[in-house]
Amino acid sequence: MDLEAIKAADKDKGFQFPGEFEITAMGNSSADLPKRVPQILESIGLHVLHETVKHRHSREGNFLSVTVSFRCDNREQYDLAHSTLRADPDIKFTL
Repeated sequence: MDLEAIKAADKDKGFQFPGEFEITAMGNSSADLPKRVPQILESIGLHVLHETVKHRHSREGNFLSVTVSFRCDNREQYDLAHSTLRADPDIKFTL
């Protein structure tokens, strides 16, 4: 399936750029991710909405998920946010 070919059925729904988006990064609980995730996003030029940062520990406390909203102008910046976070050795995946 060609993901680039997917279009919203309604032009007012789906990804609209520029816009505000939310991303969740899951990684090692010892990695200070609530601080690092916003820093990583800012390092690639995104405007992080710091008031939206929230985190939650896994049941056994080994992992931590961090959710934050950010503004970006285009799909390339959105994709870069995911790939840059995933490149960090302490981050296991993003949503």
